[in-house]
Amino acid sequence: MNLEKVRAGFFIILAMTLNFGFFYGGMSSIAHPNQYELFAAIVVNLIATTLKLGDRTQMGSVLLATSLVADIQLIAAATIWTIAAYTNSIDAGISSVIISLSGGALLANITSVILYIGDTIKSKR
Repeated sequence: MNLEKVRAGFFIILAMTLNFGFFYGGMSSIAHPNQYELFAAIVVNLIATTLKLGDRTQMGSVLLATSLVADIQLIAAATIWTIAAYTNSIDAGISSVIISLSGGALLANITSVILYIGDTIKSKR
């Protein structure tokens, strides 16, 4: 068993599940999604990104790209939420933008997990 692959797979899947947990909170109110869950999703996504930096294969490049997309979208969501919180302008429109950015990051994480599983299956042959 390759412990490095286990660790990378763990963080890739954890990033996706944390992102899904935040995204599933709903768009109706900013009170539904949890800011700590968004923070945890950002931290775990950044860890997953750093674990993908050493892979110099074509698949590693694609996995890194999907991880960077997720990082950018989650950081953008947190930035918008922070600015809206400080200006007291959190409403349904801002909430939907935050959740939508999280949804884009979730799609990037799902893509990353699918590619990771495909690469794992391919390497077994």
